[in-house]
Amino acid sequence: MSGSEADSDVDEPKKSMLVVSEFIGCSPSLSGAIRVNPWNVEATAEAMNEAISMAEPEKQLRHEKHYRYVSTHDVAYWARSFLQDMERTCMDHFRKRCYGIGLGFGFRVVALDPNFRKLSIDDIESAYIKSKSRAIFLDYDGTMMPQNSLIKSPSPEVISILNKICGDPNNTVFIVSGRGRDSLSKWFSPCRKLGLAAEHGYFVRWSQDQEWQTCSQNSDFGWMHLAEPVLQSYTDSTDGSCIEKKESAIVWQYRDADTGFGFSQAKEMLDHLESVLANEPVAVKSGQFIVEVKPQGVTKGLVAEKIFTSLAGKGKMADFVLCIGDDRSDEDMFEIIGDALSRNILSYDTKVFACTVGQKPSKAKYYLDDTSEVRLMLESLAEATLTPATSDEEADNSD
Repeated sequence: MSGSEADSDVDEPKKSMLVVSEFIGCSPSLSGAIRVNPWNVEATAEAMNEAISMAEPEKQLRHEKHYRYVSTHDVAYWARSFLQDMERTCMDHFRKRCYGIGLGFGFRVVALDPNFRKLSIDDIESAYIKSKSRAIFLDYDGTMMPQNSLIKSPSPEVISILNKICGDPNNTVFIVSGRGRDSLSKWFSPCRKLGLAAEHGYFVRWSQDQEWQTCSQNSDFGWMHLAEPVLQSYTDSTDGSCIEKKESAIVWQYRDADTGFGFSQAKEMLDHLESVLANEPVAVKSGQFIVEVKPQGVTKGLVAEKIFTSLAGKGKMADFVLCIGDDRSDEDMFEIIGDALSRNILSYDTKVFACTVGQKPSKAKYYLDDTSEVRLMLESLAEATLTPATSDEEADNSD
């Protein structure tokens, strides 16, 4: 071959098509390639035929796209990217404490803030007794009730503890849950003075004697018709998963599915839903064994903010705050509580106990190991609670 012929081959536009196995690592990166399952002989043959018969301009565009991507994402690029990710991840580790948790394949290392510590019952009980206006926020699943419990309704012991704490007129107590208002109303019907925030705060009721309030102006739920078919397709392909349809949200649960496969499906579904609902006024969130689609702006944190503002407006600014939760949705409450101190809806000397369940990275400063410890702590506060009956007895004795 002469030199001129070689030069012409170099200058000629490249039009090679790629047919790649969907199982290889580079498959997701090569968006112009035709992906196949190599075990499906007929599909592979059809893909090869499609590649050969594709129009020349289309082949050229796809080749140029691949060439640009591979040229700009070389080994040096990925090495730098990996090192940057490592630096970003470890940036704050020097001022955190690292702990090894679990055994065998469940072992992991978590980096926790040095001020993150176990909640002392003596400390919180002392602050509780000294305070005059208390705001208490309790998550339900995973906090008051174990996540793996088959019985979802609260035990008589929990109801008794809540009634004792709610019996103090200085206490404003709320169950803040992702569950629907019908379930919460039924389960906590014996607690007449208990406040309920259902569906992550979309519905709020201050006590059993008051009506439910809606905390969002968005009442258009047309997006559910777009989201439900996506959730249904993943439910059909994931054994042990199910759909829970609420008034304001729709949830895909995979608690009873294979853990690894369920997590993989949830991650894929999250991306799928964000794409389908990109133009809708909704938020797609993942939690403990769930993927949830709900209206934008609805968070547990806004419930806490609403209650702080209401108490301050009545001249009863909270000087004691207890907030306990176990998952990502509760982190909004922990964050709002921290901000409230700087926004003057809590006084500067308010005793704040933001507590997560389990040792894990959190915006909370305290932790309790499990639901039984949460119950013991609440029981100690219930015993320390000054009920109206006790006040009357003391008044009679003084006479």
